[in-house]
Amino acid sequence: MRALLRVTLSVLLAALLVLLLLEWTGTDIAEVWATLRALDPAVYLSALAVQALIYPVRALRFALLMPPAHRPAMARLLPVTAAHILAANILPAKVGEAALVFYLRRSAGVAGAHGLALLLVSRVLDFATIAGGLSLACLSLGAAGVYPELHWLIPLGEALVFPTLALIYLASRGERVVAVASWLVRALRLDRLALGRRLLTLADRLRSALSEVSRRQLLWGGLATIPVWLLVFSFYALLARGLGMESLSFPAAVFGASLAILSTLLPVNGFAGFGVQDAGWVAGFTVLGIGADLALSTGLAAHFVYLANLCLFGLLGHAAMAAQGPHRG
Repeated sequence: MRALLRVTLSVLLAALLVLLLLEWTGTDIAEVWATLRALDPAVYLSALAVQALIYPVRALRFALLMPPAHRPAMARLLPVTAAHILAANILPAKVGEAALVFYLRRSAGVAGAHGLALLLVSRVLDFATIAGGLSLACLSLGAAGVYPELHWLIPLGEALVFPTLALIYLASRGERVVAVASWLVRALRLDRLALGRRLLTLADRLRSALSEVSRRQLLWGGLATIPVWLLVFSFYALLARGLGMESLSFPAAVFGASLAILSTLLPVNGFAGFGVQDAGWVAGFTVLGIGADLALSTGLAAHFVYLANLCLFGLLGHAAMAAQGPHRG
């Protein structure tokens, strides 16, 4: 009952946010539908192919980040990856992220602490790459002089170098961060509580799991993260151009898509990211001179396409896991 309530509230929040965006930009829902129907099938199939490539590259990144002793076969990792991405995007309040730990344990026999360590390191690498991609996009757009009125592009690009490096450092020193968190729990005397003791037990297991990820593995995992996000940004660039923003450059697409993705980190988030992600898309592209109505209609249409493909690949992942059965060993 509680889960149903969360989903219902999430759907209602998404609907409210989308309606507010439609009202604010003066966009009619019929425009969004017309934009979606006008998408060339060849462009859609190209975008579908690009999105399909993301899954094996993400699965490879998972494999590279796991110690060889705990590394499942790719035949197990690929369905887990597809199922996890679906859960992470659909379930409210980001609880779907934790599905990776469950799927890895059930389908691939990976212990919970190692699954959680993998999730944390991979997400930090993702955010580092997004920040780095946004930094390069700002520097590229600023240096090209395409938007001379946006004097802040180069300073912003330079400023984003620091969070990028900080996130890379965090990914490489995860066990130290967990150790600090454990120290805080003890310093605040939370270890006297049952919850505090459970947190310390989890932290010890997590620190042990993180310490098993070598610097070489982190290097290869970090390098594998780059093509993941090149494919993500290419997907959005293809759709943005195919849905009406024909002259959009790749750095401009990275700029707008990055703001859309980063906006989903906000604590207020609707079902499947609707509303907040679309607001980030509109903000990013209107700054670059795209009309608000065109930005919203393309953003919502791209969001629908992404979600439909996500469901397709996610259901295939669940079907493959069901066919393989739970891991035994």
